[in-house]
Amino acid sequence: MSKIICSAAIRGAHKIVDMAEASFDEAVKKFGAEHEVAYPNTAYFLPVIYSMLGAKVKNLGDMKDIFQECRKLLPPVVGDNVWLPYLGQALDAGMATFFAEEMFEAIRYLNEPNFYTKTEDTLADNIWLGAADDVIFRKRGVEFVDGTAPGFAAIVGAPPSKEIASRIALELQEKNLYIFMHDHTGGVRMAEQLLAAGVQVGWNTRLVPFGPTYTSAVFAIGFACRVALAFGGVKPGDYKGNLIYNKDRTFAFVMALGEVTDEWYANAAGAINWGFPTISDWDIPEVLPTGICTYEHVVSRVPHEEIVQKAIEVRGLKVSITKIDIPMAFGPAFEGERIRKDDLFMECGGGRTSGVEVLISKHMDEVQDGLVVVEGPDIKDIKAGQNLPIAILVEVAGREMQSDFEPILERQFHHLINYIQGIMHIGQRNIMWIRIGKGAVEKGFSFAHIGKVLHGKLHQEFGAILDKVQVKIFTVQDKVEEVQRLAHKVYDERDLRLGSMTDETEDIFYSCTLCQSFAPSHVCIITPERIGMCGAYNWLDGKASYQINPTGPNQPVEKGECLNPTQGSFAGINAFVQQASRGAVPEVDCYSLMNNPMTACGCFECIAAMLPQCNGVMIVDRDFRGMTPSGMKFTTLAGMAGGGAQTPGFMGVSKHYISSPKLLLAEGGLKRLVWLPKALKEEIKDKLIKRCEAIGMPELFDMIATEEQGDTEEQILKFLKEKNHPALAMEAAV
Repeated sequence: MSKIICSAAIRGAHKIVDMAEASFDEAVKKFGAEHEVAYPNTAYFLPVIYSMLGAKVKNLGDMKDIFQECRKLLPPVVGDNVWLPYLGQALDAGMATFFAEEMFEAIRYLNEPNFYTKTEDTLADNIWLGAADDVIFRKRGVEFVDGTAPGFAAIVGAPPSKEIASRIALELQEKNLYIFMHDHTGGVRMAEQLLAAGVQVGWNTRLVPFGPTYTSAVFAIGFACRVALAFGGVKPGDYKGNLIYNKDRTFAFVMALGEVTDEWYANAAGAINWGFPTISDWDIPEVLPTGICTYEHVVSRVPHEEIVQKAIEVRGLKVSITKIDIPMAFGPAFEGERIRKDDLFMECGGGRTSGVEVLISKHMDEVQDGLVVVEGPDIKDIKAGQNLPIAILVEVAGREMQSDFEPILERQFHHLINYIQGIMHIGQRNIMWIRIGKGAVEKGFSFAHIGKVLHGKLHQEFGAILDKVQVKIFTVQDKVEEVQRLAHKVYDERDLRLGSMTDETEDIFYSCTLCQSFAPSHVCIITPERIGMCGAYNWLDGKASYQINPTGPNQPVEKGECLNPTQGSFAGINAFVQQASRGAVPEVDCYSLMNNPMTACGCFECIAAMLPQCNGVMIVDRDFRGMTPSGMKFTTLAGMAGGGAQTPGFMGVSKHYISSPKLLLAEGGLKRLVWLPKALKEEIKDKLIKRCEAIGMPELFDMIATEEQGDTEEQILKFLKEKNHPALAMEAAV
């Protein structure tokens, strides 16, 4: 720990104990040792002393033993040449500080009975409330237990202006925290700044002016101690249990605004005992290694516009957004809502325009929590029927965040955006599609509302791993294309994570039921060699998703006995699918197009379909708008493969699955593939060539037709014969 901080804290503690003991000596002479002493209307005596030592300070004479304890705790003042302070000594000095301050404040109640209002709200001639009595404590303390108020900010000093004070207070209020205010900076006090700015202070607004001096900081610590005693079942004198309870349950911190004095250092050292770190705007030494606090102990030189977010980050507070501030109704009831043609105002992505959505994790200092940016035309800037390109880039940061969690969070966009009344979201990644209804526009819908939803709900559902979320939405083509390039790089890196895993090496597969709001009987089975047909989830993603949310849409599925390795039929998979589809789908063959093919919702990247005359299979992706050799365009094929129904000969697949060893295994594998759109063939060229080489047919890549060779079966069959495609010599797929 910093010598400067240790020295200052110990020096400050000595000053405070000396001051309190002098006050005690005078009070004994004035009132007598038997004079009763207590905080008003409380059964907790002097709560810090009571909770830490189990001592009931009932009269002035009882304080003598506590001062002796303070002297035992106080280490020697640090010398200039020889010094031996370390964290333990500073913490002891901090504990002595709170014992002394608590007694000093109790004596103040004797000497100056009207110094504090002893009320819940400020008075016209006095704004300093003093220690909370038991009525206030019971009313407010339960909020620290049920999560209504996760913690508090103990502010010492004041920022440079009333405007900054108001902004800091509002930001803390928005995080549901209580704000306990103490002392001054250059004679300026934050509570007075707030009043000058027209801000109401008092317990009812959670802006609590405890006292005008630094010694009132002990009221905040006493409040925390009482929470542990009253609601945490911690016994008086169980100092360890009280400290651990507050570290783990009360998300509090000290915010020091202005020049830090020795006395402030002493109070900060005391707060660290409870796991409460100090965040300062002043240039003081930092204590960054973790130890007593969850993360850093002292962080300094934080700009005022960042200090609340930094304090929340350092304390480890997980922000809970309970209300989504948008003009439309919001909730799961709207997830399955369709936006029909007559109700449609505009749409983005889905082949109508360019569209992409991606979530990436970044460093803490690269993300501004709550930032929502819309660059380009918004809904108010366009007319009905005027479609726009769209890119949704969500950047997150968190101490527990891992890159493996990115696709799980990203896939939440689907149902979270669908929760907005009048908005329909289909697909994911770069095949996402948003339809916006006229009703939502009439209520004032803006693309920024998507950002608010994603920020609030990701915090709410994944607060255990997320600390910050910012959303950037682009509706101009060049920016959308820029995000698309970034997204493709991210997608490729995710797809490479599977490495050498195969379906045979793993006994557990994973389900995905995210799309059951649109197709109630659909159940996707994700294996190491078969990525989800949406292209968004691979096996590792399913595993990570289950770790984050054990009751969520990605559940482990024991594949069980292998009934047919070529068909990909497993007893455990069949049992799970039958249960999860509510009996609608009794069996699924994971590797077959013709026999019990996997169901789909409509979020697939591609569709595989049988071409009987060619004795082969074509695969068409969502971006291809032309006619296919099957005699149907993608939209028509989607009706055959989607909706949660099993239709032999039609199946949704991902682009990645095309190069999987398990592709069409029951029908003969890759040798059965006879047609792809040219753009898709080029997109997966490297992977496809590698797979052709793996099966001993490097020439197969050039045998696969595209729209350049034709869009009818007759045209494709002619090309296949010219190339002597192996599908022509295979047995007919049944």
